[in-house]
Amino acid sequence: MTVLVAAVIVHDKATDRVVLLQRGPRAKFGQGMWDLPLGKSEPGEPITDTAVRELYEETGLTVKPESLRVAHIVHGSLGVEAPNGYLTVVFATHDWTGDPENREPDKHAEVRWTEVDALPAEFVRTSAGALRRYLDGGPLLSLAGWR
Repeated sequence: MTVLVAAVIVHDKATDRVVLLQRGPRAKFGQGMWDLPLGKSEPGEPITDTAVRELYEETGLTVKPESLRVAHIVHGSLGVEAPNGYLTVVFATHDWTGDPENREPDKHAEVRWTEVDALPAEFVRTSAGALRRYLDGGPLLSLAGWR
């Protein structure tokens, strides 16, 4: 079964910054790399609820499902916990409450605002591609790991 994942780009257009997290040494993949807030959908959970829940669990930021817009979709052939592939729906929002904080220090080293013209080089490839395509207005779909 394909794993369904939600990611959220929290974009402060006024300052042109996005919220990123750095994966910690005990992360399941991408240790030390930067990433978007994201996580797997639970059985019976709408993907927008997954996005809202994961964003809050990881960063403390609160968004309403209706403020989310689909920014990109990544279809991967294989993932760490997805032997049959994964589908990541990347949402963007410009409307949130709270200040970003690291609410999962066992998984993440840091959570912070980052200026879009200063994105870190050590960035999970699929998330970096999705973010760049959102910022550039590029294609809405990426394929990862397919031949």
